[in-house]
Amino acid sequence: MVDPIRELKIRAEILHRRVQAQEPSALQRLRALPELRAASDEALRGAASTVQRKHCLAVVGREVGFSGWQHASRVLQGDEGEVDFGTALYAPRCAVHLNHWCASYGEARALRAERGGYLLAYKRHFLVVDGDFIRTLGLDPDDPDWAALGWDWVRPRDAGARQRLYGKLLTSRAALAD
Repeated sequence: MVDPIRELKIRAEILHRRVQAQEPSALQRLRALPELRAASDEALRGAASTVQRKHCLAVVGREVGFSGWQHASRVLQGDEGEVDFGTALYAPRCAVHLNHWCASYGEARALRAERGGYLLAYKRHFLVVDGDFIRTLGLDPDDPDWAALGWDWVRPRDAGARQRLYGKLLTSRAALAD
């Protein structure tokens, strides 16, 4: 099982080493940080020596759909107080699918109970999708962890299943990026 927190920490460590080596692609990734978004290439090279691991954690958190590292950490660890799930569960390639969007969890839960499917979250909204959406997202719709979740990402029966699926999602996204 891929631990999603550990996976992102490893990615941040690798990014940090590459930034210190001033690899151009790594320096470009620093533009995910608001303070470096408009930086010139020269400014990025100059900033490389002051970049810390926390900056790289923020970059990888943003790259997978969260506002930064703390947000990613809260969501991936299943913090029940976190109501913003980020954008990790809605890749741009999924836009071709028809799905049902809901403003409230209760509405989405009722819709999923009526029609079946998978209840996911996008920021502070909820959507009910089919297996094709899940496949396009990069996950297996027949994975037994979906049943363990109760097909409900937001309030899973088994939080460990959601964490395992996050790990599989990160692995699948890494494979797509290669």
